[in-house]
Amino acid sequence: MAIIGVGLDVVEMPRARELFARHGLRILDRTLTEEEQRYVLSLGDPVPAFAARLAAKEAVYKALQLLPDARGVGWREIGVRRLADGRPEVALSGRAAALLPPGVKLHISLSHSRDVAAAVVVLERQ
Repeated sequence: MAIIGVGLDVVEMPRARELFARHGLRILDRTLTEEEQRYVLSLGDPVPAFAARLAAKEAVYKALQLLPDARGVGWREIGVRRLADGRPEVALSGRAAALLPPGVKLHISLSHSRDVAAAVVVLERQ
């Protein structure tokens, strides 16, 4: 196995709150998959999960940049879903899914506090 890409992103919670307050559900429609929207809106405070997903999408995008044509990947082609045990998993669709060569896997870790949300993504060739 070999690491072939890494992505890291941090989103400040006040910025995510301001985006959500200003744009409401429109920002979710523009940035999140339907599955992500359902999850985020099921929470008492959707902003931490929203911010973590924004960070995740940017971290995935950064990790994919070593692949040809990665610049055209859109927000909604990168999704994060929760596995039954609570761990996050990257779900790619469209151009993002087509970019990933066989035998390459994405690993993701998310975290958030009162002030920031962060994501780290590792692209691994198996």
